[in-house]
Amino acid sequence: MFGEISERQATDTAPGILTIDLGALVANYRALQQRAAPARVAGVVKADAYGLGALRVAPALHAAGCRDFFVVQLSEALALKPALGADARVYVLSGLQPGAERACAEAGIVPVLNSLDQIDDWSRLARTQGAELPALLQFDTGMSRFGLSPEEAEALAADPARLAGVRVLYLMSHLACADEPGHAQNADQLAAMQRVAAAFPGVALSFANSGGIFLGNDYHGALARPGIALYGGALTGGTANPMTPVVRLDVRVIQTRTVPAGARVGYGATHVTAGETRLATIAAGYADGLPRSLSDRGAAYLGDVRLPIAGRVSMDSLTLDVTALPPGTLRGGSLVELIGPHQTLEALAADAGTISYEILTGLGTRYHRVYR
Repeated sequence: MFGEISERQATDTAPGILTIDLGALVANYRALQQRAAPARVAGVVKADAYGLGALRVAPALHAAGCRDFFVVQLSEALALKPALGADARVYVLSGLQPGAERACAEAGIVPVLNSLDQIDDWSRLARTQGAELPALLQFDTGMSRFGLSPEEAEALAADPARLAGVRVLYLMSHLACADEPGHAQNADQLAAMQRVAAAFPGVALSFANSGGIFLGNDYHGALARPGIALYGGALTGGTANPMTPVVRLDVRVIQTRTVPAGARVGYGATHVTAGETRLATIAAGYADGLPRSLSDRGAAYLGDVRLPIAGRVSMDSLTLDVTALPPGTLRGGSLVELIGPHQTLEALAADAGTISYEILTGLGTRYHRVYR
Protein backbone atom coordinates (compact mmCIF):
# COMPACT_ATOMS: atom_id res chain seq x y z
CA MET A 1 0.00 0.00 0.00
CA PHE A 2 1.47 3.30 -1.07
CA GLY A 3 1.31 6.44 1.05
CA GLU A 4 3.36 8.76 3.15
CA ILE A 5 6.50 7.25 4.63
CA SER A 6 7.32 7.56 8.31
CA GLU A 7 9.86 9.99 9.73
CA ARG A 8 12.16 7.06 10.47
CA GLN A 9 11.88 5.79 6.90
CA ALA A 10 12.53 9.28 5.53
CA THR A 11 15.62 9.62 7.70
CA ASP A 12 16.93 6.16 6.89
CA THR A 13 16.47 6.49 3.13
CA ALA A 14 17.50 10.12 2.61
CA PRO A 15 20.67 10.87 0.64
CA GLY A 16 21.59 13.40 3.31
CA ILE A 17 20.28 14.64 6.65
CA LEU A 18 20.21 18.33 7.49
CA THR A 19 19.64 18.71 11.21
CA ILE A 20 18.41 22.13 12.37
CA ASP A 21 18.55 22.69 16.11
CA LEU A 22 15.78 25.16 16.93
CA GLY A 23 16.80 25.06 20.59
CA ALA A 24 20.26 26.32 19.65
CA LEU A 25 18.66 28.99 17.46
CA VAL A 26 16.57 30.21 20.39
CA ALA A 27 19.63 30.14 22.66
CA ASN A 28 21.45 32.37 20.17
CA TYR A 29 18.50 34.76 20.06
CA ARG A 30 18.46 35.04 23.84
CA ALA A 31 22.22 35.56 24.02
CA LEU A 32 22.00 38.34 21.44
CA GLN A 33 19.04 39.89 23.24
CA GLN A 34 21.03 39.92 26.48
CA ARG A 35 24.02 41.57 24.81
CA ALA A 36 21.95 44.15 22.94
CA ALA A 37 19.69 45.11 25.86
CA PRO A 38 17.92 47.42 26.34
CA ALA A 39 17.52 47.33 22.55
CA ARG A 40 15.12 44.77 21.16
CA VAL A 41 16.41 42.08 18.83
CA ALA A 42 14.66 41.20 15.58
CA GLY A 43 14.99 38.01 13.59
CA VAL A 44 16.31 38.34 10.04
CA VAL A 45 14.58 35.46 8.27
CA LYS A 46 15.11 36.48 4.65
CA ALA A 47 16.01 33.90 2.00
CA ASP A 48 13.82 31.31 3.77
CA ALA A 49 15.63 31.93 7.07
CA TYR A 50 19.04 31.64 5.43
CA GLY A 51 17.92 28.42 3.79
CA LEU A 52 16.75 26.72 6.99
CA GLY A 53 12.99 27.20 6.61
CA ALA A 54 11.35 30.46 7.64
CA LEU A 55 8.04 28.77 8.48
CA ARG A 56 9.86 26.71 11.15
CA VAL A 57 12.47 29.23 12.27
CA ALA A 58 10.28 32.33 12.69
CA PRO A 59 7.60 30.67 14.87
CA ALA A 60 10.36 29.29 17.12
CA LEU A 61 11.76 32.80 17.53
CA HIS A 62 8.27 34.19 18.11
CA ALA A 63 7.69 31.64 20.88
CA ALA A 64 10.95 32.84 22.46
CA GLY A 65 9.71 36.44 22.52
CA CYS A 66 10.86 37.84 19.17
CA ARG A 67 8.27 40.17 17.68
CA ASP A 68 10.13 41.77 14.76
CA PHE A 69 11.03 39.88 11.58
CA PHE A 70 12.87 41.08 8.49
CA VAL A 71 12.63 39.65 4.99
CA VAL A 72 13.74 41.11 1.66
CA GLN A 73 10.77 40.63 -0.65
CA LEU A 74 7.09 41.30 -0.20
CA SER A 75 6.30 37.76 -1.36
CA GLU A 76 8.36 36.43 1.57
CA ALA A 77 6.47 38.67 3.98
CA LEU A 78 3.06 37.60 2.64
CA ALA A 79 3.98 33.94 3.10
CA LEU A 80 5.39 34.46 6.59
CA LYS A 81 2.84 36.76 8.19
CA PRO A 82 0.07 34.13 8.67
CA ALA A 83 2.53 31.85 10.51
CA LEU A 84 3.14 34.43 13.23
CA GLY A 85 1.00 35.94 15.94
CA ALA A 86 -0.96 39.12 15.44
CA ASP A 87 1.57 40.89 17.64
CA ALA A 88 4.43 40.25 15.19
CA ARG A 89 5.73 42.84 12.75
CA VAL A 90 7.16 41.77 9.41
CA TYR A 91 9.38 44.23 7.55
CA VAL A 92 10.41 44.23 3.88
CA LEU A 93 14.04 45.33 3.61
CA SER A 94 14.09 46.18 -0.09
CA GLY A 95 10.96 48.30 0.10
CA LEU A 96 8.19 47.95 -2.45
CA GLN A 97 8.02 47.76 -6.18
CA PRO A 98 5.67 50.38 -7.67
CA GLY A 99 2.09 49.14 -7.42
CA ALA A 100 2.71 46.81 -4.48
CA GLU A 101 1.83 49.36 -1.81
CA ARG A 102 -1.83 48.44 -1.39
CA ALA A 103 -1.15 44.72 -1.00
CA CYS A 104 1.51 45.49 1.59
CA ALA A 105 -0.76 47.77 3.59
CA GLU A 106 -3.72 45.38 3.46
CA ALA A 107 -1.55 42.57 4.82
CA GLY A 108 -0.27 44.73 7.68
CA ILE A 109 3.34 44.47 6.51
CA VAL A 110 5.83 47.27 7.15
CA PRO A 111 8.06 48.42 4.27
CA VAL A 112 11.57 49.73 4.63
CA LEU A 113 11.52 52.80 2.40
CA ASN A 114 14.81 53.21 0.57
CA SER A 115 14.17 56.09 -1.84
CA LEU A 116 12.20 59.29 -2.18
CA ASP A 117 10.03 57.58 -4.79
CA GLN A 118 9.12 54.80 -2.34
CA ILE A 119 8.36 57.41 0.32
CA ASP A 120 6.13 59.36 -2.06
CA ASP A 121 4.22 56.23 -3.09
CA TRP A 122 3.66 55.10 0.52
CA SER A 123 2.61 58.57 1.61
CA ARG A 124 0.19 58.84 -1.33
CA LEU A 125 -1.50 55.58 -0.34
CA ALA A 126 -1.76 56.69 3.29
CA ARG A 127 -3.37 59.98 2.29
CA THR A 128 -5.73 58.22 -0.12
CA GLN A 129 -6.85 55.86 2.63
CA GLY A 130 -7.01 58.59 5.22
CA ALA A 131 -4.92 56.43 7.51
CA GLU A 132 -1.43 56.47 9.00
CA LEU A 133 0.83 53.76 7.61
CA PRO A 134 3.98 52.53 9.39
CA ALA A 135 7.38 52.35 7.72
CA LEU A 136 11.10 52.37 8.33
CA LEU A 137 13.36 54.85 6.57
CA GLN A 138 16.71 53.50 5.41
CA PHE A 139 19.73 55.74 4.86
CA ASP A 140 22.93 55.00 3.01
CA THR A 141 25.68 55.71 5.55
CA GLY A 142 28.52 54.49 3.36
CA MET A 143 27.67 51.13 1.81
CA SER A 144 26.34 52.55 -1.49
CA ARG A 145 23.60 49.98 -1.63
CA PHE A 146 20.10 50.59 -0.22
CA GLY A 147 18.82 53.78 1.35
CA LEU A 148 18.54 57.52 0.92
CA SER A 149 21.74 59.29 -0.06
CA PRO A 150 22.99 62.10 2.20
CA GLU A 151 21.57 64.61 -0.29
CA GLU A 152 18.16 62.88 -0.33
CA ALA A 153 18.16 62.70 3.46
CA GLU A 154 18.83 66.43 3.65
CA ALA A 155 16.02 67.14 1.19
CA LEU A 156 13.60 64.97 3.17
CA ALA A 157 14.51 66.60 6.47
CA ALA A 158 13.87 70.02 4.90
CA ASP A 159 10.45 68.93 3.59
CA PRO A 160 8.76 66.86 6.35
CA ALA A 161 5.39 67.21 4.60
CA ARG A 162 6.69 64.59 2.20
CA LEU A 163 6.14 62.07 5.01
CA ALA A 164 2.47 62.97 5.41
CA GLY A 165 0.54 59.89 6.56
CA VAL A 166 3.72 57.90 7.23
CA ARG A 167 4.44 56.82 10.80
CA VAL A 168 8.22 56.35 10.89
CA LEU A 169 9.02 53.57 13.35
CA TYR A 170 12.81 53.55 12.94
CA LEU A 171 15.63 55.21 11.07
CA MET A 172 17.77 52.45 9.68
CA SER A 173 21.11 51.77 8.04
CA HIS A 174 23.31 48.74 7.48
CA LEU A 175 26.92 48.23 8.58
CA ALA A 176 29.25 47.07 5.83
CA CYS A 177 32.26 46.01 7.93
CA ALA A 178 30.88 44.96 11.32
CA ASP A 179 32.60 41.58 10.92
CA GLU A 180 35.90 43.49 11.14
CA PRO A 181 35.69 45.31 14.50
CA GLY A 182 38.76 47.45 13.83
CA HIS A 183 37.69 48.64 10.38
CA ALA A 184 37.54 52.43 10.08
CA GLN A 185 34.26 52.30 8.18
CA ASN A 186 32.39 51.22 11.32
CA ALA A 187 33.14 54.53 13.02
CA ASP A 188 32.48 56.43 9.78
CA GLN A 189 29.04 54.85 9.44
CA LEU A 190 28.24 55.47 13.10
CA ALA A 191 29.03 59.16 12.65
CA ALA A 192 26.85 59.28 9.53
CA MET A 193 24.00 57.55 11.38
CA GLN A 194 24.28 60.08 14.20
CA ARG A 195 23.93 62.88 11.67
CA VAL A 196 20.77 61.25 10.34
CA ALA A 197 19.40 60.93 13.86
CA ALA A 198 20.03 64.63 14.47
CA ALA A 199 18.09 65.52 11.30
CA PHE A 200 15.09 63.42 12.38
CA PRO A 201 14.94 63.94 16.14
CA GLY A 202 12.83 61.72 18.31
CA VAL A 203 12.80 58.71 15.94
CA ALA A 204 14.39 55.46 17.19
CA LEU A 205 17.31 53.83 15.36
CA SER A 206 17.82 50.35 13.94
CA PHE A 207 21.50 49.99 13.12
CA ALA A 208 23.29 46.89 14.41
CA ASN A 209 23.45 43.68 12.41
CA SER A 210 25.03 40.51 13.86
CA GLY A 211 28.52 41.94 14.09
CA GLY A 212 27.20 45.35 15.07
CA ILE A 213 25.74 43.95 18.28
CA PHE A 214 29.31 43.16 19.36
CA LEU A 215 30.68 46.61 18.45
CA GLY A 216 29.19 48.17 21.57
CA ASN A 217 26.19 50.11 22.80
CA ASP A 218 26.73 53.06 20.45
CA TYR A 219 25.83 50.79 17.53
CA HIS A 220 22.78 49.06 18.95
CA GLY A 221 20.04 51.62 18.46
CA ALA A 222 16.60 50.52 19.64
CA LEU A 223 16.21 47.50 17.34
CA ALA A 224 19.10 45.24 16.35
CA ARG A 225 18.80 43.01 13.28
CA PRO A 226 21.01 39.90 13.57
CA GLY A 227 21.01 37.36 10.79
CA ILE A 228 23.95 34.95 10.56
CA ALA A 229 24.53 34.97 14.34
CA LEU A 230 21.06 33.51 14.93
CA TYR A 231 21.99 30.56 12.75
CA GLY A 232 25.26 29.89 14.58
CA GLY A 233 27.55 31.61 12.10
CA ALA A 234 30.80 33.17 13.29
CA LEU A 235 30.79 36.95 13.51
CA THR A 236 34.48 37.61 12.86
CA GLY A 237 37.42 35.63 11.59
CA GLY A 238 40.26 34.56 13.83
CA THR A 239 38.33 34.61 17.11
CA ALA A 240 36.22 32.05 18.95
CA ASN A 241 32.63 31.94 17.77
CA PRO A 242 30.34 32.94 20.66
CA MET A 243 27.25 31.50 18.98
CA THR A 244 25.89 27.96 19.35
CA PRO A 245 25.95 25.81 16.18
CA VAL A 246 22.47 25.36 14.70
CA VAL A 247 23.15 23.21 11.62
CA ARG A 248 24.56 19.77 11.10
CA LEU A 249 24.85 18.09 7.68
CA ASP A 250 25.50 14.39 7.16
CA VAL A 251 25.53 12.78 3.72
CA ARG A 252 25.26 9.12 2.78
CA VAL A 253 27.79 7.04 0.92
CA ILE A 254 26.47 5.72 -2.39
CA GLN A 255 29.35 3.48 -3.41
CA THR A 256 32.89 2.55 -2.41
CA ARG A 257 35.75 1.18 -4.46
CA THR A 258 39.48 0.58 -4.37
CA VAL A 259 41.52 1.88 -7.29
CA PRO A 260 45.18 1.41 -8.21
CA ALA A 261 47.88 4.04 -8.50
CA GLY A 262 47.37 6.23 -11.54
CA ALA A 263 43.56 6.03 -11.48
CA ARG A 264 41.78 9.15 -12.72
CA VAL A 265 38.98 10.40 -10.49
CA GLY A 266 36.05 12.57 -11.56
CA TYR A 267 35.33 14.97 -14.39
CA GLY A 268 38.29 16.31 -16.27
CA ALA A 269 40.61 13.65 -14.82
CA THR A 270 42.05 16.39 -12.59
CA HIS A 271 42.81 13.99 -9.73
CA VAL A 272 45.18 11.07 -10.27
CA THR A 273 45.85 8.67 -7.41
CA ALA A 274 49.46 8.38 -6.22
CA GLY A 275 48.98 4.86 -4.89
CA GLU A 276 46.29 2.32 -4.21
CA THR A 277 43.37 4.35 -2.89
CA ARG A 278 40.01 3.61 -1.34
CA LEU A 279 37.27 5.95 -2.56
CA ALA A 280 33.72 6.66 -1.41
CA THR A 281 31.22 8.54 -3.54
CA ILE A 282 28.61 10.43 -1.52
CA ALA A 283 25.13 11.65 -2.47
CA ALA A 284 25.55 15.43 -2.60
CA GLY A 285 27.16 17.89 -4.96
CA TYR A 286 26.98 21.48 -6.07
CA ALA A 287 23.20 21.21 -6.59
CA ASP A 288 23.03 20.55 -2.85
CA GLY A 289 25.08 23.53 -1.72
CA LEU A 290 28.55 21.98 -1.83
CA PRO A 291 30.33 24.35 -4.22
CA ARG A 292 32.43 23.09 -7.10
CA SER A 293 35.27 25.14 -5.63
CA LEU A 294 35.60 22.41 -2.96
CA SER A 295 37.09 20.17 -5.67
CA ASP A 296 40.39 18.69 -4.43
CA ARG A 297 40.26 21.12 -1.47
CA GLY A 298 37.42 20.33 0.91
CA ALA A 299 36.68 17.28 3.00
CA ALA A 300 34.14 15.30 4.95
CA TYR A 301 34.73 13.67 8.32
CA LEU A 302 34.04 10.38 9.99
CA GLY A 303 34.68 11.03 13.64
CA ASP A 304 38.06 12.73 13.89
CA VAL A 305 39.28 11.41 10.53
CA ARG A 306 39.44 13.91 7.68
CA LEU A 307 38.36 12.45 4.33
CA PRO A 308 39.62 14.72 1.50
CA ILE A 309 37.54 15.38 -1.59
CA ALA A 310 39.21 13.67 -4.55
CA GLY A 311 38.63 15.31 -7.93
CA ARG A 312 35.86 17.61 -8.97
CA VAL A 313 32.58 18.07 -7.18
CA SER A 314 29.76 16.95 -9.50
CA MET A 315 26.18 18.21 -9.57
CA ASP A 316 24.78 15.37 -7.47
CA SER A 317 27.82 13.69 -5.94
CA LEU A 318 31.42 14.00 -4.92
CA THR A 319 34.16 11.48 -4.20
CA LEU A 320 36.18 11.17 -1.00
CA ASP A 321 39.58 9.60 -0.40
CA VAL A 322 38.83 7.29 2.55
CA THR A 323 42.14 5.45 2.60
CA ALA A 324 42.77 6.72 6.15
CA LEU A 325 39.90 4.56 7.42
CA PRO A 326 40.22 0.82 8.05
CA PRO A 327 38.90 -1.19 5.08
CA GLY A 328 35.18 -1.83 5.29
CA THR A 329 34.47 1.09 7.64
CA LEU A 330 32.23 2.77 5.06
CA ARG A 331 29.65 1.05 2.89
CA GLY A 332 26.56 2.10 0.97
CA GLY A 333 24.27 4.01 3.32
CA SER A 334 26.97 5.10 5.78
CA LEU A 335 26.85 8.75 6.82
CA VAL A 336 29.78 11.16 6.75
CA GLU A 337 29.83 14.62 8.30
CA LEU A 338 30.06 17.74 6.13
CA ILE A 339 29.04 20.26 8.80
CA GLY A 340 29.13 19.38 12.46
CA PRO A 341 31.38 19.03 15.49
CA HIS A 342 34.45 18.15 13.43
CA GLN A 343 33.96 20.67 10.62
CA THR A 344 32.30 24.00 11.26
CA LEU A 345 30.20 25.86 8.77
CA GLU A 346 33.00 28.42 8.52
CA ALA A 347 35.65 25.76 7.87
CA LEU A 348 33.65 24.30 4.99
CA ALA A 349 33.06 27.78 3.59
CA ALA A 350 36.76 28.63 3.87
CA ASP A 351 37.73 25.50 1.93
CA ALA A 352 35.24 26.58 -0.75
CA GLY A 353 36.67 30.10 -0.85
CA THR A 354 33.36 31.61 0.19
CA ILE A 355 31.41 32.64 3.30
CA SER A 356 29.05 30.79 5.61
CA TYR A 357 26.04 32.75 4.29
CA GLU A 358 26.50 31.29 0.81
CA ILE A 359 26.82 27.74 2.11
CA LEU A 360 23.71 28.00 4.31
CA THR A 361 21.47 29.59 1.69
CA GLY A 362 22.54 27.05 -0.93
CA LEU A 363 21.83 23.83 0.98
CA GLY A 364 18.69 23.22 -1.04
CA THR A 365 15.74 20.89 -0.54
CA ARG A 366 17.05 17.42 -1.33
CA TYR A 367 18.31 16.68 2.16
CA HIS A 368 15.85 15.29 4.67
CA ARG A 369 15.38 17.96 7.31
CA VAL A 370 15.20 17.11 10.98
CA TYR A 371 14.11 19.95 13.26
CA ARG A 372 15.01 19.62 16.92
